[in-house]
Amino acid sequence: MATSGQKRLGSGGLPSRTPLFSANKATSSKSESSASTRVSKPSDKLNPKTVDPFSSSTKGQSAFAAVYTKGGVPCRLQHGSVKHKLGWDTPPEQLPFDPVLVTLSEGLQESIHPYSFVARTGFKEMLESNGAIEKVLPLLPKVCYGLRAALGNKNSDVFAAGLEATIQLSNLTGPHLNPHLKNLLVPVSKRMMDKKFRDKITTALQTFEQNGGKEALPVIKSKVPTYTTIFM
Repeated sequence: MATSGQKRLGSGGLPSRTPLFSANKATSSKSESSASTRVSKPSDKLNPKTVDPFSSSTKGQSAFAAVYTKGGVPCRLQHGSVKHKLGWDTPPEQLPFDPVLVTLSEGLQESIHPYSFVARTGFKEMLESNGAIEKVLPLLPKVCYGLRAALGNKNSDVFAAGLEATIQLSNLTGPHLNPHLKNLLVPVSKRMMDKKFRDKITTALQTFEQNGGKEALPVIKSKVPTYTTIFM
């Protein structure tokens, strides 16, 4: 038996030592504990967490997010000191609007950054590209399907983005949008009593009538009976 003040001997008469893996484990646990109790920095509040668009995992993602993550949308988010913008791998006017514009219209339902920014900005810039109208007209049924989904979304920000995109589409296509107005106005009419959107919706309806002509008025009145025509 070892007496007081003597070192405990292991096999072979050598002083016993704490196993190296045990020390490492203790050190590792201590580091993990320190990391878990790290005090948040002020920048954490200024720069809220966002989804990593470069993650290889698509589990739990929306259809648009999964396509974007895999490189199916040929543009990328460019961070700026004041505002963000999109960088296109290929100019929008050189892209196939089907499926790119159709995919972006479906992405208007997104509420998480950067997907929401990419979809809304990409949709707008494609509509503004040279020769867009000839490419958009054959795709109106598909594009309007995505717009209606955004307009029917419960998220107020998504609805506002959908309404703005529909105004942009109306400005581009004019009366060609009339056959699709009825379906688009169904979810819009349900928001008409919302004070937050009443003025914006009224402006949108006036835009639809102005761009669609006299044929648009009966469609608008059928969904929003209180609407007053801009043509006197």
